[in-house]
Amino acid sequence: MELKDIQAVKQRFGIIGLSPALNRAIDTAVQVANTDLSVLIQGESGVGKENFPQIIHQYSSRKHNKYIAVNCGAIPEGTIDSELFGHEKGAFTSATSDRKGYFEEADGGTIFLDEVGELPLSTQVRLLRVLEAGEFMRVGSSKVQKTNVRVVAATNVDMLRAIADGRFREDLYYRLNAVPIHIPPLRERKEDIPLLFRRFASDFADKYKMPEVKLTPEAQNTLVNYYWRGNIRQLKNVTEQISVIEQDREISNSTLLNYLPQQEKSNLPTLFGQQQHQEERSFTNEREILYQVLFDMKKDMADMKKVIAELMANRHTDPTTQPIHTEPAIYTTPLHQTPEEVNIVHAPTHQPRIVDVNTTIEDTEEYIEESLSLTDAERDMIIRALEKYNGNRRRAAEELNISQRTLYRRIKEYGLE
Repeated sequence: MELKDIQAVKQRFGIIGLSPALNRAIDTAVQVANTDLSVLIQGESGVGKENFPQIIHQYSSRKHNKYIAVNCGAIPEGTIDSELFGHEKGAFTSATSDRKGYFEEADGGTIFLDEVGELPLSTQVRLLRVLEAGEFMRVGSSKVQKTNVRVVAATNVDMLRAIADGRFREDLYYRLNAVPIHIPPLRERKEDIPLLFRRFASDFADKYKMPEVKLTPEAQNTLVNYYWRGNIRQLKNVTEQISVIEQDREISNSTLLNYLPQQEKSNLPTLFGQQQHQEERSFTNEREILYQVLFDMKKDMADMKKVIAELMANRHTDPTTQPIHTEPAIYTTPLHQTPEEVNIVHAPTHQPRIVDVNTTIEDTEEYIEESLSLTDAERDMIIRALEKYNGNRRRAAEELNISQRTLYRRIKEYGLE
């Protein structure tokens, strides 16, 4: 589409903005409108996803038929099947008569399923059948009915994560996502923020019969660089509050900051480094605790080596514990004796343990110290903790007084997976 055509769509549906990403989303919606492909609109809460199903419907051949918008997250799980597909009389306690569902009412038109990621798994199965075969059954009925409905869905849920967590069917996701449209968050449309503020300020000035509020350059700079977790909806609410409450119609930066929630400011880039520093400091503390445990173990080993050395020293000085020292036995074989006779004559009935005085006794302390390293000790501690709790990593981490994340990292480093 040409830029002038996109601008005409914006004026028709009240969309404000010059962002290239926004223009691309509008262009995709218009181009796909004349097909029957399902469309999945994804974006954060408050970005204006509800405008795009209407664009698709109005630019399609279904525009003269019904358009029904359904908020899937607002319907209780126990009644959503009845709302979408209808029910037969007597299907449940309050079903006093037959009722058509939205898919039956919207036959030939378009149905917009907002917050589709909140659908129960049982309802997802029914919806998949509608998308694949155009068929459904009312609750409490065994009669299959046909419907010709264009489905446009929207969600602010991370669908791939929902699939991985088992909360959303993968086959349904790909059916809905035949044509994906992504609506950018407001922080990625900074050039549109002043335009939106002026539009909202003008609308509220007309609504409340008062002069329009304006921002100082510093306040406008703060407005543009704010995170806006609630996106357009949050910006509109802030503008309305300022328009109603403030007497001075020129809004300074200090005044504006009073309306920006402190909680949101934690997401500003200027504070990201502080969060990262705190996290790194937490990891450092955990590592220091672990090393302290290892050092304590090494000290205990040193004490034990000292005791062993004292015991061995006492053994050398105590006559009752002295080993028997004898000259090495020399056996000669006379020429007139056979080897068998030699064995008979010289084989002792009891061979005492012979220790050569010149034999070097290995230093126990040195041997233990060489074999003990911080890495081996740490690995051994982790293995013992995991064995103690039968592989339960959470309890093993508590036993070691470290976080689970640090324990997972150590397990991977030492090949204990």
